Amino acid sequence: MPVKTRSLKAVDPQPVRARVSRQEWDTRLNLAAAYHLAAHFKWTDLIYTHFSARVPGKDEHFLINPYGLMFDEITASNLVKIDHHGKVIDDPTGFGYNEAGFVIHGAVHQARPEIQCVLHTHTRAGVAVSAMKCGLLPISQHTLRVYADVSYHDYEGIALELDERARLVRDLGRSRTMILRNHGLLALGDTVRDAFDRMYYLELACQIQVDALAGGEVHLLSADVVNKVWQQFERSDRRSQHKDWPALLRLLDRKGSSYRD
Repeated sequence: MPVKTRSLKAVDPQPVRARVSRQEWDTRLNLAAAYHLAAHFKWTDLIYTHFSARVPGKDEHFLINPYGLMFDEITASNLVKIDHHGKVIDDPTGFGYNEAGFVIHGAVHQARPEIQCVLHTHTRAGVAVSAMKCGLLPISQHTLRVYADVSYHDYEGIALELDERARLVRDLGRSRTMILRNHGLLALGDTVRDAFDRMYYLELACQIQVDALAGGEVHLLSADVVNKVWQQFERSDRRSQHKDWPALLRLLDRKGSSYRD
């Protein structure tokens, strides 16, 4: 007998786009695109990880994925809006949100008001490096995009306890990339594009490290080179900041992605 799937039709008949600001809609588009790009690059863990973005003009509100949707099902219209206390402001499909997602993302958004977007993943390479005593090693150009800015947080179990938030925030400090020991990766950004860029390099750095260590001894780059390349990546006139995200959106559009819905 065929299994009936739950409808993704909005609970509120008024279109989301009609009841939010233009700035919020743009943020929704970019966040939904990040989910679809994560699916494209195979960063997903079924339905169990989460990306979030602060709602423009509403610093206490942020958007997160409906709990139960695969990343390639997430659209600009079906994102859930919640506040720092976990109260649901808008849930177009009625799916709710992942409690662990609220614990992690709520903590970061509340502690770091300058941050607009937070990405969290459980990729195979990311979890592998998170389990290595050495942590992330300075062995590639990709690694140096994030190496000088990586912090670490020890595993305490599934992130369901609110008291872990204080320790997570303490360990994060002012960094924008974090390795959650024995767990996964975290990337923060001024924009969705910025957070995605940092996660892309952090994830690829982990893949490179796993591959390199499988081949034997690795060559570590010097502290001088690490600092030089960090400054090169962080320079304000880096042209890729304006070119890579539109290119990625075009990739999704060519694939017929539904992120704009």
